Amino acid sequence: MEFKETQAIYLQIGDYICEQILLGRWKESDRLLSVRELGVALEVNPNTVMRTYDFLQGKEIIFNKRGVGYFVAEEAKKKILAYRKKQFLEQELPLFFKNMNLLGMTLQEFENEYNNYLKQHENK
Repeated sequence: MEFKETQAIYLQIGDYICEQILLGRWKESDRLLSVRELGVALEVNPNTVMRTYDFLQGKEIIFNKRGVGYFVAEEAKKKILAYRKKQFLEQELPLFFKNMNLLGMTLQEFENEYNNYLKQHENK
């Protein structure tokens, strides 16, 4: 995993775990790697992984069975989608509209450009 400098590492690891759940690679009740195992796999400090697990547990996406490990929570997908929608609406969408305004771009122009982009990249 390559980390970006623009976001805390523990949040990037959290995004990775959430993506795995959304993609169905980790299902409800599946056991996650231990803090140490994931730290080794991602080449990060176990404290960083622990911070990720604490964060995801706070969002009720994962839960801890004392002495056994961390597991994907029931309705984790639903909670991830709700969290990501909130993040998108509060952080990304305002920036998107600000840029559209600065560029003098209408929603119709954006839709046309986006559809052209999809057509160009659908065969790749």
